[in-house]
Amino acid sequence: MNNKSRIGLVAALALLSAMPAFAQSFPSRPISIIVPFPAGGPIDTTTRIIANKMKDELGQTIIVENIGGAAGSLAAARVAKAAPDGYTLISGIWGTHVANGAVYKLPYDVQKDFTPVALLTSNPLLIVAAKKTPATDLKGLIAWLKANPDKAAQGTSGVGSVGHIAGVFFEKTTATKFRFIPYRGLAPAMQDLNAGTIDLMFDTPATSLPHVRAGNIRAYAVTAKTRLVSAPEIPTVDEAGLPGFYMSTWTAFFGPKGLDKAVVDKLSAAAMKALADPDVQKRLAQVGQDVYPASEQSAAYLAKFQDQEIKKWWPIIKEAHVKIE
Repeated sequence: MNNKSRIGLVAALALLSAMPAFAQSFPSRPISIIVPFPAGGPIDTTTRIIANKMKDELGQTIIVENIGGAAGSLAAARVAKAAPDGYTLISGIWGTHVANGAVYKLPYDVQKDFTPVALLTSNPLLIVAAKKTPATDLKGLIAWLKANPDKAAQGTSGVGSVGHIAGVFFEKTTATKFRFIPYRGLAPAMQDLNAGTIDLMFDTPATSLPHVRAGNIRAYAVTAKTRLVSAPEIPTVDEAGLPGFYMSTWTAFFGPKGLDKAVVDKLSAAAMKALADPDVQKRLAQVGQDVYPASEQSAAYLAKFQDQEIKKWWPIIKEAHVKIE
């Protein structure tokens, strides 16, 4: 063995011997969790609630940083390029870690360039319509849309957004056809739905419920297997006549690819302990977030879950030619 080979072997052995020590001492400094949207939104609030509890378990400050833009892809790109040491995570969602991979041309792979850490919460959508819409239930809405192809308009928060893809999925499932109107966010879209300028939306309960309860819009169903705790009067899609039409804007923690398993285990355990806290669950429920069962929160489950979501949604997105260069 020549000197160069000996040096390489010694360096490799030193690195391997240091890894367990690093994992044992982790974390030794503050952790950053990047939220790919502006402060104050549901993902930001969810992340801060969970992170605030995680710091008790990890013994370190957790800094939540907001980096918005390009449907979350700017933040995701930063995390994908970060050092795989566990000190930089992203609070990823269905949009950033599923849909964006089919909609955008990205400088990273939404699956291969990240390490799953923990599956946190889900937020199903409500199928809502303007008060002027003649249908009084979901079956009636489908019948009305079929009788008036391309006449109704659905508001979305942008091309490739969860509401947009939900509408594409609805068209495919019900054999209906309507127009999509993109807005610069959910607030202006909801304003036009209240005014009757557009006809329907697939929207988060946190945004829609106040308008439903004020009698300004109609809610037909929740896109989940169970009714909302915050709105038990609204039926599920199964009960309303569209079985299996499930869609949720889930939230999960991811790190850069190559995270050491022991580090992932520490982060995952801290997140799961935070999610088991009754006060955390109560606060998350107040912002419309459902905590996944403990058996579905692990890094291993998240990896399988993300893979299943990609296999389900990418064909639907690509078939509809939803693409932004």
